Amino acid sequence: MGRWRPPRTQGSPYITAQGAQAMEAELKQLWKEERPKVTDAVHEAAKNGDRSENGDYIYGKKRLREIDSRVRFLTKRLEKLTIVDQIPADQSRIYFGAWVTLIDENDNRLIYQIVGPDEFDVKAAKISMDSPLARQLLKKQCDDEVTITTPSGEKTYWIDAIHYGSKPTM
Repeated sequence: MGRWRPPRTQGSPYITAQGAQAMEAELKQLWKEERPKVTDAVHEAAKNGDRSENGDYIYGKKRLREIDSRVRFLTKRLEKLTIVDQIPADQSRIYFGAWVTLIDENDNRLIYQIVGPDEFDVKAAKISMDSPLARQLLKKQCDDEVTITTPSGEKTYWIDAIHYGSKPTM
């Protein structure tokens, strides 16, 4: 069995201004700070002679490949992304970048922001616009009902509030 994997499907080409800044900061940090340090470490390790048994050299080269791969990915991805920094004219509906307050069947409040696939982070309450929940939420209004099929069964949510801008408080 080979190691070939089919290519991942490209996510939607949208990102918030904060997400773009984070990706650019990561790119800058990798290229300007981390890569020069690792390059110096590999250079020093190469001076020690036999490279086949030199752990610093081997792992340094591996880390350089990882950094170069990530830099290449970030550079190409940032070129393709569209930064969405405008608030939509119709703020009564859910669009990209909206903070949505949901109420589930047990009266639990959930707050999520709909963001691009490159910046989703469930712990930070950011869900990808390509996720099943976000797809169901897009273009809905307050008091609409949304039903999602999950591995544990169907879940129903009611849209309580829609907010654009900074994260609302519970």
